Parts: sequence; structure tokens; C-alpha cells
Amino acid sequence: MTNTGRPEKTASDRAALEDRAYSKAAWRLLPFLFLCYVAAYLDRVNVGFAKLQMLSDLGFSDTVYGLGAGIFFIGYFLFEVPSNIIMHRVGARLWIARIMITWAVISAASLFVKTPTMFYIMRFLLGVAEAGFFPGIVLYLTYWFPAVRRSRMNALFMIGIPVAGVVGGPLSGWIMSAFQGVGGWSNWQWLFVLEAIPSALLGVVTLICLPDSIGAAKWLSEEEKRLLEANIQRDDAGKNQHSVSTVFSDLRIWKMAVIYFCCMMGLYGISFYLPTLVKATGVQSALEVGLLTAIPYACAVASMLFVARSSDRTGERRWHFAIPAALAGIGLFVSTQANTNVAVAMLALTVGTAGMLATMPVFWTYPSSILAGGSAAAAIGMINSIGNLAGFASASIIGWLKDVTHSTNAGIYCVSGALIFGAVLALLGKRQALNASRPVTG
Repeated sequence: MTNTGRPEKTASDRAALEDRAYSKAAWRLLPFLFLCYVAAYLDRVNVGFAKLQMLSDLGFSDTVYGLGAGIFFIGYFLFEVPSNIIMHRVGARLWIARIMITWAVISAASLFVKTPTMFYIMRFLLGVAEAGFFPGIVLYLTYWFPAVRRSRMNALFMIGIPVAGVVGGPLSGWIMSAFQGVGGWSNWQWLFVLEAIPSALLGVVTLICLPDSIGAAKWLSEEEKRLLEANIQRDDAGKNQHSVSTVFSDLRIWKMAVIYFCCMMGLYGISFYLPTLVKATGVQSALEVGLLTAIPYACAVASMLFVARSSDRTGERRWHFAIPAALAGIGLFVSTQANTNVAVAMLALTVGTAGMLATMPVFWTYPSSILAGGSAAAAIGMINSIGNLAGFASASIIGWLKDVTHSTNAGIYCVSGALIFGAVLALLGKRQALNASRPVTG
């Protein structure tokens, strides 16, 4: 053996270097990506708070609101896969920055809505602008972290959803309470403008600071870069790298899309109607509604981190997905039976929200564990775009059924059933289908 003058690294030395490098990457990337997702999700769903005043100001029905809230996902669906493929080719830094700045401008411009048609157009354009952000970040994380570490990394990014609820609920409630009539604008107009500012600022920071790849990270040593790149290459070696077109004929991908559609029925049923559900228990103040909606989301932060860590530690995916999904469906159903009992309704909504959001980090370990490269980009975009059509379906169905039955209960029953169906579907098929190749012990 040739003596290079340097002692060979032991297994423990390599493990220590690897842990240090991944810790450095996680601390550099995840807090920032998390903040971006908080801003993104806040701009996407603040229409749920705007609804409390917007409908009466503009004379919109619940059907108009439901269609407008949901039509976001038509634009999202049409441009999701192309957006992810473009990001894979041009790099995350430029494309994510473009997405964030564009959606901030469109979200703020929603203050000019006067008619149902204008409402539909702005929501559609917001979906077009944001298309590719979430699956783009999911894809971006595959460039850095191998499959066995990915559930926890996904969780650290995706807790942006519940944190947006924790922060956004009280913030939106305060804006709705404090800004009515200021400068001649209604409170919902101020809501759209003020909550678009963080997205625009973070978009500029993304353009300056986000590295496109491991090799572009100035804060990693050359040895750390080589180690992380070797791990990703080894992780990709056993995956399929089909052409983009063959992704659309892969039955595994379609099954994942259906499962994700069921999950998103729950997520957007909660996101667009949680303020309405809380208000239906007898709470009238917009600020109180905002504070109460923070409770389910705060509990969801803990559930996401706990389930993701347990799933990575054991290497088990199916039950870690199915149990929270089923609990979410049960929780939402029970919330409709609480009538005006605020405590029972909030407990049920908390179980529903925490369970639903706990499914997401576990689910997104699967597509990136079986595909790589352009096929992974297309598959992640396809699954997310089809799944997010549930945002259109859930918002439209709940809004229409509320106009017909004068209650949100029938719509929530549909959402609850979808979540339980998704849990059952995830358990069908080969046991290995949603499981990691090996657990992470650290």
C-alpha cells in the first residue's frame, strides 16, 4: 500500500466527519428553506382569513369563495412538472428566487379584487407563480441528503406549514382586527399586502445566498464536499433513472399520486376552513379565532418531528404514514360533532391537523428513494401537482355543500373519508414499498 504520509481515516473518523458535514448542511439550509416555506404557505392560505370579511364586502357566496380558493391549484397543476424540470436544469438558486418574488407580487395585487372573475384570475395566477416551489425544495434536498436521512430533513422543512399556522393565525387575526379602514382599505386588502412582503425579501436573499449544489457550498471543506457527493452518488446508484416520459406510465407513481391526493384533501380542508370551523363553535373575534387556530398547528410541529424521527430511526414508512392519516380523518369527523363545545372541537381539530401534517415528511421519502435525476424531478412534480388538485376539490366541495346544506359538516365528511382511504391504500401492496433501505441510528 502506498504511504501518502497521512494516516488512514478509521471508520469512527469517517462517521464523525460525515455527522459534522450533515449537521453543517442542515443548519445552513433547513432554517432558511423553512422560513421560505412559512412565507409561501402564508401567502397561499391567508385567503382563509380574508374570507371572514372579504365575502361580505364583495358580496361573494361560499361557492364563489370555494371555487376561487381552489382554482389556485389548477394553475399549480398545469405548471408544476415543467417548473420542476426547469429547476433541475437551471439550478435551485435562480428558480426558487424567481418563484418567490413572482408570487409575492401577485399575492399583494390581490387587494384589487372586486368581482368573482378577478378573484378567480388572481388565484389562478398565484398558483402559476408558486408552481414548483414545494416539489422543487423536496428535489433540492435529494441533492444533499441520502434517503435514510431524508424524512427528518423533510420534516424540518415541512414544519413550515404548521408554523405558518402558529404565526399566521394570530398575525392574520391581528391584521384583520387592527387595519380595518386604515388608508381607506379594508382589512383583507391589508392582509394580502403585508403578508406578501416576507416572500419578496426572502426571494432576494435566495438569489444571493442559496447554493445550487454541494460543490457550490463555500461553507463546506473540500473533504466534506467529496464525502457528501460520494454518499449521494452511492444513494442514486440503485435507483431508476428513466426518461421523463416513462414516469407517467409508472403505476407506482400513480398510486403515490392518489395517496397524496387524499392527504391534500385533508390539508387544504383544514387550511382553508379552519378559521371558519373555529368561528362556528361560537368564537366571534377575529383575533380570538386567530389565536385558537394556532393551537392545532403548534401541536402539528411536534407530531411531524416525532413521527419523522421515529420513521428514520426504525426504517419503517407505511405504518408511520397510515396511522397519522387515519387519526387525522377521525379527528376531523369528531370535530363536526362538537357543535358549540369549543374545547372538544379544538381537541378534535388538533388531532386532525397534527395527524395530517405528520404524514407529509414520511410520504416524501418514497419518490426520491426509487428515482433519481430528471425522472425524480418529473415524478415529484407530477405527484405534487396531482395531489394538490385536492386543494381545488376540497375547497370547491366544502364551499358548494355549505351553500346547499348551510353547514360545513358534509364537506368535512368527504375530507375525513379521503384521509382514511389514503391510509388504507398506503398499507396495500408490498411491505417494502414505503420502507427505507436501512434505519438511521444517530
